[in-house]
Amino acid sequence: MSVKIDEPLTVECETGNYHTFCPISCVSWLYQKIEDSFFLVVGTKTCGYFLQNALGVMIFAEPRYAMAELEEGDISAQLNDYEGLKKLCIRIRKDRDPSVIIWIGTCTTEIIKMDLEGMAPKLEWEIGIPILVARANGLDYAFTQGEDTVLAAMAHRCPEPEFSVRERKETIQNFFTFHSRKKEELVEYANHPSLVLFGSLPSNVASQLNLELKRQSIKVSGWLPAQKYTDLPSLGDGVYVCGVNPFLSRTATTLVRREKCQLIGAPFPIGPDGTRAWIEKICPVFGVEPQGLEEREERIWKSLKDYLDLVRGKSVFFMGDNLLEVSLARFLIRCGMIVHEIGIPYMDKRYQAAELSLLQDTCIKMCVPIPRIVEKPDNSNQIRRIRE
Repeated sequence: MSVKIDEPLTVECETGNYHTFCPISCVSWLYQKIEDSFFLVVGTKTCGYFLQNALGVMIFAEPRYAMAELEEGDISAQLNDYEGLKKLCIRIRKDRDPSVIIWIGTCTTEIIKMDLEGMAPKLEWEIGIPILVARANGLDYAFTQGEDTVLAAMAHRCPEPEFSVRERKETIQNFFTFHSRKKEELVEYANHPSLVLFGSLPSNVASQLNLELKRQSIKVSGWLPAQKYTDLPSLGDGVYVCGVNPFLSRTATTLVRREKCQLIGAPFPIGPDGTRAWIEKICPVFGVEPQGLEEREERIWKSLKDYLDLVRGKSVFFMGDNLLEVSLARFLIRCGMIVHEIGIPYMDKRYQAAELSLLQDTCIKMCVPIPRIVEKPDNSNQIRRIRE
């Protein structure tokens, strides 16, 4: 089922449906990541049941999300959606006082053509709180792509840089410095334009990536999303952006086309190999020569030896669920596993170009065939191929 090692990488496409969680599940990690936000999911009771089970949050925990449940009258256009959402948002402002309210549109709002984008600006002006609209319906998106629509909407609210590109370059010639916690030596940041990373990661992982770039004298100007909505990074002409997750192609397109940012095409920092390649792609953009990455990667692989012994030689078959499949397959091939097929719900070949190239290089390095890649796979066909 795999091609020969020396054949070019190809991506096939089938006509299967998305066999994945509902994308409104992105609320489960985004409401924790953006600490001053409130998520309002607009849907039916079924959406509410899903969130209750997927998030596993008790009522007394007071999570920063809620359901705006549509009744039969809403669906048949017999009730006033605007007034209902207005009452909910006023109550949210009174009880929780968030910096931003994010409306998550579901399948139902898509089917009945509910004009969330039209209502949001008017209501935002009335209640005095920013309201973002993100489509997260399971008709069009895999579950991780819910985050993609939220970040794409949030990118439009990022402030523009305060200075022109020339003024910014002159300003940052005064190097920032910091003391490494592990080494009592002074480290200088290189003179480079702003770098913004986009993608939601646990705070400790984001801090580790910041530290890895600091070791290369590269300063991260901000993250999208930020810990607080009020701390969104500046975006605009002359700002470089780089993604940390493979499912953020819509956000990447928005940053390049609408915000005029420069996208750094890099593999994703998944696994020691991916993290090294990610840093190696960023450094040359700012005229920095990467230092010590080979040794650091080798030390990490050695620390994983016990785990590598468990998986080496075993096989895996990706059926297509979260758009992380190519990165995970590349990492597992590097670990010594056999990947028979990579199913993926959606593939943006431009955004994942560097990752696909690294997958090909990894297969050549490990002397294994390049796995078959199938976009939008049909489960019945995949089960047949698994049996074969």
